[in-house]
Amino acid sequence: MQETANNLEAKRSIGWMGLSRGHKARPLEWLIEKGIFLVAISAILVVFLIFLFVLREAWPIFSGKANSAAARKVIPADQIDKLTPAQLQAYLELTPDEFNKKDKETLKLLMEVKEEAGKEAVPDKDEALNTTEWKYILKPYAWTGYSKPEYIWQPISNIKKYNIIPLIIGSLKTTLVALLFSVPLSIAAAIYVSQLANPKVKEWVKPAIEMLSGIPSVVMGVFALLVLATFLQTIFHYNSRLNALVAGVALGLAIVPVIFSIAEDALTSVPRSYVQAALAVGSSKWQAAWQVVLPAALPGVFAAVILGFGRAIGETMIVLLASGNASIMSASIFDSTRSITSTIAAELAEAVFGGHHYGMLFMIGTLLFGVTFVSNLMGEYIMYRLKSRLEGKQK
Repeated sequence: MQETANNLEAKRSIGWMGLSRGHKARPLEWLIEKGIFLVAISAILVVFLIFLFVLREAWPIFSGKANSAAARKVIPADQIDKLTPAQLQAYLELTPDEFNKKDKETLKLLMEVKEEAGKEAVPDKDEALNTTEWKYILKPYAWTGYSKPEYIWQPISNIKKYNIIPLIIGSLKTTLVALLFSVPLSIAAAIYVSQLANPKVKEWVKPAIEMLSGIPSVVMGVFALLVLATFLQTIFHYNSRLNALVAGVALGLAIVPVIFSIAEDALTSVPRSYVQAALAVGSSKWQAAWQVVLPAALPGVFAAVILGFGRAIGETMIVLLASGNASIMSASIFDSTRSITSTIAAELAEAVFGGHHYGMLFMIGTLLFGVTFVSNLMGEYIMYRLKSRLEGKQK
């Protein structure tokens, strides 16, 4: 009896000590939880603020307030006193800071320059067009000197042409080539490493593939520019040395580690009992991996492909260096092309702050942001449906 009483007393002491320690640890745990929560909220808030900034800069294009017409009504310089400051600023196409820094004589001189330029300008039917309107941004137009309506992105000219369809086609071409090259390679490597390779081979192969993600994209782009372009041109004998094929293959090499890592984790997480059951009924290792493990890991593999798509369509330096940067409206992967990201990188430094070209670059950036966001949402929805179907849940 005495021994039992002593044991009960010891357990009570240990219990009280545990409660005391847990009570003391709770404030620290609470702080850690709140810290993690704040970090997560801050990350979401930063992304939201970035999107708001990009949308604000692109808003004149979305709202139709921008005007890129080259031919406008010329106002004589002697009528400067009849214009309000806002009208004068809009006429001279100055930002508020630029307008405030100039005195009346300078502003009058700028009006005289515009007046002289208006007298010397050669009449052109396209000069009166506001090419930032959506019908010129999305539809073809029969420009002066062209025999038929064309999709043209040509922001550096007397008549600015801002049709974004060639840029969208270029982005999709390079991304699709990258996915067609990288997805089969990545998933095959993931199946081999997770299901077929012996542990010693896995220890070497998996880190070697994942180390590719550490190669800077500019290095990959230079490799495509100097080596890969010549190699592929020797094989396929096309005319344009830099094209969508070269950029897509280099882009595929860059996203292989992303797809491989996530797909390999998904395949490894499939319960080993699935494989053992398949082997027990006479399947080979390859049949078990292909017909049992891969279908069970399909949501994770699909997530890997979606992340690879987001990585590919948002890549800049590889496409900038290896695609040829020609906004050609062509479905051929052997023609030079130009993507949305490379256009922003190449032209943003040349665009006048607050001008219509500047707003157009932010507008296509907003579209790219939206495409990535929607693709991720679609990926999450399809993954949820796949998981529900595989787990036998009702719709």
